[in-house]
Amino acid sequence: MNRKFLITGVIFGLLAVIIGAFGAHGLKPLLDETARESFETGVKYQMYHGLLLLFIGGFKMHSFRFQKPIFFLLLFGVICFSGSIYLLATNNLTTIDFTGIALVTPLGGTLLIAAWIFLLVEFVKIKTK
Repeated sequence: MNRKFLITGVIFGLLAVIIGAFGAHGLKPLLDETARESFETGVKYQMYHGLLLLFIGGFKMHSFRFQKPIFFLLLFGVICFSGSIYLLATNNLTTIDFTGIALVTPLGGTLLIAAWIFLLVEFVKIKTK
């Protein structure tokens, strides 16, 4: 088990529930449908990757060569991807213009894709008995 993965996964999951509930109830009357759908996408991807961290954290990963890169790719991928979506979806509700960070979203997505590729490589290398 890997405590760092498990704790980060739980934090991502907890925040996804809180942010998702806030978006569904608190922001619903304030956002148009497109912004709400974007916001929900950020919540879904945060939850998916929180669950992935919990899944990975349950493995004995001492032999995983890419353990550290996978963790940081997922951590920064979620922060960049979901975080930028949250800010962009609520852009009209603030006095700060977040449209300048729009390129952070695909960067975050690329980091998440890279984490999945590293994980695939690790799983392919697992020897079966």
